[in-house]
Amino acid sequence: MKAGIGVLTLAYVLSQFYRAFLAVLAPDLTADLGVDPATLSRASGIWFLTFAAMQLPIGWALDRVGPRRTAAILLGVCGGGGAALFAAATQGWQIDLAMGLIGAGCAPVLMASYFIFARVFDARVFATLAGVLIGVGSLGNIAASVPLGWAAEMLGWRGAMQVLAALTGATAVGCWFVVRDPERVEGAAQGSLLDVLRIPAIWAILPMLLVNYAPAAGLRGLWVGPYIADAYNAAFVGTVTLVMAAAMIAGNFVYAPADRIFGTRKWVVMAGNLTGAAMLAVLWWTPVPGLWTSALLLAAIGALGSSYALCVAHGRAFFPAHLTGRGVTLLNLFSIGGVGIAQFATGPIFSAAGGGIAGYQTLFGVFALTLLAGCAIYAFAPDNLD
Repeated sequence: MKAGIGVLTLAYVLSQFYRAFLAVLAPDLTADLGVDPATLSRASGIWFLTFAAMQLPIGWALDRVGPRRTAAILLGVCGGGGAALFAAATQGWQIDLAMGLIGAGCAPVLMASYFIFARVFDARVFATLAGVLIGVGSLGNIAASVPLGWAAEMLGWRGAMQVLAALTGATAVGCWFVVRDPERVEGAAQGSLLDVLRIPAIWAILPMLLVNYAPAAGLRGLWVGPYIADAYNAAFVGTVTLVMAAAMIAGNFVYAPADRIFGTRKWVVMAGNLTGAAMLAVLWWTPVPGLWTSALLLAAIGALGSSYALCVAHGRAFFPAHLTGRGVTLLNLFSIGGVGIAQFATGPIFSAAGGGIAGYQTLFGVFALTLLAGCAIYAFAPDNLD
């Protein structure tokens, strides 16, 4: 299984890259194609919503077909094809279509890994394995900052995307030949999504998943670029996105073993997200506190917003083995779907607030309030350490 997990980790690096790279290419896309930040917010939202919509059929496929073919086919055809279309795009609708295809291609990668973790490894280390995978995979977030800026300068944004398309296709081929499917579980064919929804505990966990990743992913994936450019200087965009990406990686490694250290999953998630809401509230109150203060606050929001793996581990603990695929993909649907909804919503919210600094200030406030709402519901969730 180790070689297969290694290839899936590389695939997840690409998935993290694709959800964050628009923030760095935004100035080039605006100059070449005439698309504005609100339009790119829609394209980013399409990536996340397509990713989310694919989770239900992927859950079925993981339980019935297995992770090897599910990940390889979608990543190669949709991920590689979408990146190639993005490289050739000349109009905004082509960017939208390309982002949708890439989202579909990236959709099975993390869940294929989690499926293997849940079925092959001890349940007590699921959160640690899940968090470490996200931490390593978040190197894609790093690649989608300063390194992407360098690549775009040397090759042009189209050339950089052509390289990414080739790498995505090669990784999909690796998934086909290297990933191994776990042994089938009796009853997997009979389980359904309705069986997952009948588990009472997940209903207080799903709202937390809906909001906990949205501020970090939304800001890092798009809004931090225009915000830093408008509030300070476009020359600092690559540096600030790099700092935020590094903080998100560190956050995943800190969260990963936290449930075993503190003996709780629920209250670690609660503490992290309440603190993240406080950081967003500071930027809501003072939207331009100085370049490095902004960078540090954004880094804190990214690190504290990295509790996704722990939330998934919390929910997964309530699923029987034959519902593993459908269960973890439902959790992922809510998490990624929440980001997609946020990306669609933030464009109009930004415009309605008048754009500019007032627009960013409003976005910080909206993100803070949604996190608080998620925490209020999550407070009723039962804790579970398997």
